[in-house]
Amino acid sequence: MPDTDTSSPKHLRDKYAIVGVGETTYTRGSGVTTRALGTWAVRNAIEDAGLKASDVDGMLSYQSGDSTFSTFIAGDLGLRLNFYMDVFGGGSSTEALIGMAMGLIEAGMCKTVAIFRAMNGFSQVRIGGTGARAAAPVMGDALHGRAYGWQSAGQMFAPTFMRHMHDYGTRPEQVAHVKHFHSCHASNNPKAFYKKRYSVDEVVSSRFICKPLHLLDCCVETDNGTALIVTSAERARNLRHHPVLIRGVVGRCSKPRTDMHYQTGPISTVAGHYAREILWPNSGVGPEDIDLTGSYDAFTFTTMLQLEDYGFCKKGEGGDYVSNGTIRLGGKRPNNTSGGHLCEGYTHGINMVIENVRQLRHDADDSCPIGPDGKRQHTYDYREGGCRQVKDAELSANLGWANPGTGSAMVMRRG
Repeated sequence: MPDTDTSSPKHLRDKYAIVGVGETTYTRGSGVTTRALGTWAVRNAIEDAGLKASDVDGMLSYQSGDSTFSTFIAGDLGLRLNFYMDVFGGGSSTEALIGMAMGLIEAGMCKTVAIFRAMNGFSQVRIGGTGARAAAPVMGDALHGRAYGWQSAGQMFAPTFMRHMHDYGTRPEQVAHVKHFHSCHASNNPKAFYKKRYSVDEVVSSRFICKPLHLLDCCVETDNGTALIVTSAERARNLRHHPVLIRGVVGRCSKPRTDMHYQTGPISTVAGHYAREILWPNSGVGPEDIDLTGSYDAFTFTTMLQLEDYGFCKKGEGGDYVSNGTIRLGGKRPNNTSGGHLCEGYTHGINMVIENVRQLRHDADDSCPIGPDGKRQHTYDYREGGCRQVKDAELSANLGWANPGTGSAMVMRRG
């Protein structure tokens, strides 16, 4: 027998690709249903891939009681599905569903899968715990958490952030750089909801929401639809764009006792500490190989904790990592080059994958001029209103977050 590694991780590297990305505008007050938003986004992703609607035979979605179902979107687009599933979940769902799509195609259950998330996250069900969600009855695990004042995500995550500050001396001014850098990136993103460049002083001077979170440490709430198309790498080579191949995926990895992760410390450690033991071996690369990251930024602190626990810096050095210029455009490893959840729009994770796909195509949709060949002529001038394309981007990592105890991740490469 030849000495051949036939394990699943190595077998699946570069075998599947994201071939289409699509989104709606990022608004506050869409005036349409989540069904309309989802249909709009999936249609855009199909067109982006250069496919016909009939080419898509699988569909996956996720929601938190605030969206619409795959079969409705499929019906509106004239699709007949060989497999579909609607998952209950939030921020750790994007990468997990990409992994599921790979498995479905590998098993021969379908050939091309659309993944979408549609949400009126400002005008209807607000993730922050206000609006329609505030009227929900208290039951189940909420009977425990509500007693501690844990109504919103910020309230639930704050003890983790505070503990990191206590354990390692992390300063709010350091973490505020995440908002500063992401806002600089968003200022070069024509579709970002917030395009203003915020200073560190503006972040730490904004009013407190829940200590240590200031208003500008928190993400924007928006209405939007977002979508991805996953298919085989073999098929991808015949489609519209340069292939973006999937090296490895972690789906919904958790700490012990994820229902109450504070009971299994350290409190300042998040699920990425465990997920990295899957992500890097499966991908065949390590943190130092990555050119850009897309780290879930529901809050400035979530980005810092993930980058630290996935190994981009040593534990306890996250404050320095996010404030020393590494994560800005032009830095060693830019993060959330579209502005992410803090500035572009809140999508429960898909927009950071969409951005990294475009980055690896070398076609970030910024304001750079379009050349005679129909492609953007990127200047790599990152001044306000300019370019946001990372030069020579070859490898990216996406780090998904649901809460401190649960996360997902993915590595992609330019094919």
